[in-house]
Amino acid sequence: MQYPFKEIEEKWRKIWDENKVYATNLDDLKKKLYTLVMFIYPSGAKLHIGHWYNYGPTDSWARYKKLRGYNVFEPMGYDAFGLPAENYAIKTGIHPYDSTMKNIEDIRGQLKKMGCMYDWNAELMTCVPEYYKWNQWLFLQMYKKGLAYRKNAPVNWCPSCQTVLANEQVQPDGTCERCDTPVVKKNLTQWFLKITDYAEELLADLDKIDWPERTKLMQRNWIGKSTGTEIKFKIAGSEKDFTVFTTRPDTLFGVTYVVFAPEHDLVKEITTNEQKEAVEKYINEVKNLSEIERTSTAKEKTGVFTGAFAINPVNNEKVPIWIADYVLASYGTGAVMAVPGHDERDFEFAAKFNLPVRKVILQDGTKEEDELTEAFTDVGTMINSGQFNGLRSDDGIGKITDFLESKGVGKRKINYRLRDWLISRQRYWGTPIPVVYCEKCGEVPVPEDQLPVELPYDVDFKPSGESPLARNEKFINTTCPVCGGPAKRDPDTMDTFVDSSWYYLRYPNPNFKDGMFDTDLANKWTPVDMYVGGAEHATMHLLYARFVHKFLRDIGLVDSDEPFAKLVHQGTITNQGAKMSKSKGNVVNPDDFTDEYGSDVFRMYLMFMGPYEFGGDWSDKGIVGVDRFVQRIYTLYVNNKDLLKKVTPKEKYSLEELNPAEKSVYRKINSTIQKFEHEIENFGFNTAVAALMELLNEMTKKLPDCSDDVKALALTRFAVMLAPLAPHLGEEIWSLLGNEKTLFENPVWFKYDEAALTKEEITIAVQVNGKVRGTVNIPVGAEKEDVKKLAFENANVKKFTEGKKIVKEIYVKDKIYNIVVK
Repeated sequence: MQYPFKEIEEKWRKIWDENKVYATNLDDLKKKLYTLVMFIYPSGAKLHIGHWYNYGPTDSWARYKKLRGYNVFEPMGYDAFGLPAENYAIKTGIHPYDSTMKNIEDIRGQLKKMGCMYDWNAELMTCVPEYYKWNQWLFLQMYKKGLAYRKNAPVNWCPSCQTVLANEQVQPDGTCERCDTPVVKKNLTQWFLKITDYAEELLADLDKIDWPERTKLMQRNWIGKSTGTEIKFKIAGSEKDFTVFTTRPDTLFGVTYVVFAPEHDLVKEITTNEQKEAVEKYINEVKNLSEIERTSTAKEKTGVFTGAFAINPVNNEKVPIWIADYVLASYGTGAVMAVPGHDERDFEFAAKFNLPVRKVILQDGTKEEDELTEAFTDVGTMINSGQFNGLRSDDGIGKITDFLESKGVGKRKINYRLRDWLISRQRYWGTPIPVVYCEKCGEVPVPEDQLPVELPYDVDFKPSGESPLARNEKFINTTCPVCGGPAKRDPDTMDTFVDSSWYYLRYPNPNFKDGMFDTDLANKWTPVDMYVGGAEHATMHLLYARFVHKFLRDIGLVDSDEPFAKLVHQGTITNQGAKMSKSKGNVVNPDDFTDEYGSDVFRMYLMFMGPYEFGGDWSDKGIVGVDRFVQRIYTLYVNNKDLLKKVTPKEKYSLEELNPAEKSVYRKINSTIQKFEHEIENFGFNTAVAALMELLNEMTKKLPDCSDDVKALALTRFAVMLAPLAPHLGEEIWSLLGNEKTLFENPVWFKYDEAALTKEEITIAVQVNGKVRGTVNIPVGAEKEDVKKLAFENANVKKFTEGKKIVKEIYVKDKIYNIVVK
């Protein structure tokens, strides 16, 4: 009998909707569980296979937890601001607001068709004033605390997108993450959020959260903590000085030159007239290189001498000051001391420009006069280091730092690779920055009672290098909230990662008007218990959300340290081994398959493809097998319709009262429940589906020889396990058995019977001289003599023992039988 999926899926979605089955009672905190997927960007491409793979299996996990008695809160919303809608507007003339709202309407329908148990009462979108007003309020709180500031700085500029990018949005090859255009450097006055103030806590608190280790490692590396020494160098013939940061002060006597970043503030001041032309030419040559290009270890070293010299504070030696692109103004102090004898990059630079190499750390087992053919970077004995000669270099780090501190020319310092979060964007479709500029009063934050600063509808989107809002006279011209005189609004909008840094807090009460979010509900339900999304967000969204959460804690709005207690990453679904993309023409449209097979089959097939964290390669052929599985299930239940109206199975059976077929089914159903629980709890969806397939095979073979009450027991438990993975079908077969209430309205979970898991017979290996030569089936707990008889009856074991002397026989009960022959 053909499973009529269209009719059945529509039927159950209607029942769930009418009975508000998934509306969460947020006042019930007993066994509460907040499950969340990273919310969707409502693009014109609608739901793609990646969304399905993120959302469907996570919903299956949430449904499983609901059946286990948890009060599950699973909301959904739309990360609705951003470049794609604006670029679409430039291309088609359709306003970003209009296209976004249409896309949200379409996607909402697709999400409902998926059969996920989202609480639609909690739906939110970030592009409406009711939401982005609180982005602006958050900005103002940070401004008050000195964490939002404006400065002129070299920034990453995408010439194609015509906007600034945060460091995290530049790909490893120096291109824009959105359009793959090479990113250039540009000096602009921009707004930053001071995430660096939270660097140490962001690092330390990674130990508090249950996240994938690779994600935590990526954040640790991105934050990049270094413990070292800051050292002050004077500039020869000048009152000026500068500082360098180093983790190797023990090599200070080996400094033979110093390198500044080309953008360093002192470069113009110290460059001699003789070197001025060469320095200016070099600065011009490297100004458009990305940080990735500049710091690549594979790149040929380049640089120019400034003509100036620095004074080494430990020996008063004059050393030349160079500029080179591998030193960044944005990292450390923008200046480094170069020790070519003990740093690989400095060694290569010195070799190219014929600069001196001085050995100050002697490698164990070598002589002082031995020439260095490469930098020695390990621990050794300090030499050519004045009063510190003879010290082990790892001890010298502290000793030299003590000396520098006593002379007032150095201090212990902790540095971080992390840079402050650049949030200004020269685009229209985002949250306006709530600041005005007055000739009389200067920079003035918009008062909170004047929020939101609304995004105007009538705007010219064409990119010109400045924000489209700057060309909107009605928006840009305003009055100063302090003096009442004429003022201009900030023309930029915020990075859309601001929107997604706190949205999880608003879900419990998305229409809350008296604050950023309902603090009472938010604190009862957060941190989020299970957060699922892509690993590509490790150093952007996931880091920014942690920072914002900690700030909100510090101003008294949340009472926890972290936003997401547990994090799971889904893998990627590829097509013929390649990542799906429109340009490759290998995109799989989920609608094509849900129209042909139904949502449940598509969901289960995605789960069956492989381990969830790895994803898998799409194959049109594979889905047929899952469809066949569903057809067999449906036929089995139709053939046993209203079985529960005839019999009421017991909770447990004694194995002794069952016939061989019943015993086999009873054992299999209970072992499957045990395996299923373990697998789905740990997002092992592929093995959970496989376990149900095995169970169906067993039931199909053995149920005809079982009594109706054992049949009923097996079929009810199978239906409950299937329901999280195929919710529409699960409800239908539960109903076919004769149950009146829907399964997700009246959640049920059956515990497995421990007694049914004990095995009566096991298979053990028989080894001859340490190699497996056969296996035998034995009763559990069999004695050595009984096992010996079976072992020597095995044909292959005979082959390796006949005609040979038995030296020893070792039997490990229920594990292995070992024979040693000569």
